[in-house]
Amino acid sequence: MKRLLALISSAILLSVLGFSAHAQTKEDAKAMSEITIYHLEGRRSERIVWLMEELGMPYNLEFVRGDLRASMAKIRAINPDVPMAPTVTIGDQILVESGAIIEVILNRYAPGKLQPAIDSPEYGTYLMWMHYAEGSLAARLFSDYRAWRTNPPAARSRLVDSESTVQFAENFLAKNTWFGGAEFSAADVMMMFPLNVATKLNIVDESQFPNVAAWKKRAEARPAYQRMLAKARPDGMIGNLPVLPKHAPSGPRG
Repeated sequence: MKRLLALISSAILLSVLGFSAHAQTKEDAKAMSEITIYHLEGRRSERIVWLMEELGMPYNLEFVRGDLRASMAKIRAINPDVPMAPTVTIGDQILVESGAIIEVILNRYAPGKLQPAIDSPEYGTYLMWMHYAEGSLAARLFSDYRAWRTNPPAARSRLVDSESTVQFAENFLAKNTWFGGAEFSAADVMMMFPLNVATKLNIVDESQFPNVAAWKKRAEARPAYQRMLAKARPDGMIGNLPVLPKHAPSGPRG
């Protein structure tokens, strides 16, 4: 009898624990805190505006139209330690780094939206592109841009350079519609800025990357992207960086 009672107790405990774990994976989005985006026109902070438009969630947008200095002063006032765009406040918390901001918003307030399920085969590549956008792509693009402004190369590096980092995206898009796989995701939001930098500043030759060009057209045609442009870039790009006069020709890679 004691053994039977012990078995019944164990079964009940396991059932309760199992139900609890299931409930946690299905928990609803948390009550949303006020979100304010401190923005510079044409810069990385566009990502957060675009994200919020895709989600259809409320937010405040702080910038001075057509005046990057005045917009930066607003950022410096709220975040003097490391003034950068985006700086975002969520309630009383101040956050930087667009990838981290996006993950906080999605995981806290929009679970299940704009990212594959964590047990999905696509989740790994989605997360890779979320980090690749800044960690490998933007870092290499701006490194090459600064160097080439001073001393334009006669040929591409045999190692990794801007062209090869963009080629990685080109090859992926040859087999996938979006950077998260079959569906548009926050990885596409992250990748737009560095791929625009690569082509619009002539760091790479856009004609060499037709899959990237087709992806950009798909992304830019989204209503949420158009709403972002109207709100966050009402006068087009301002304060553009100088375009490189000539991208280095492709060469053999070792």
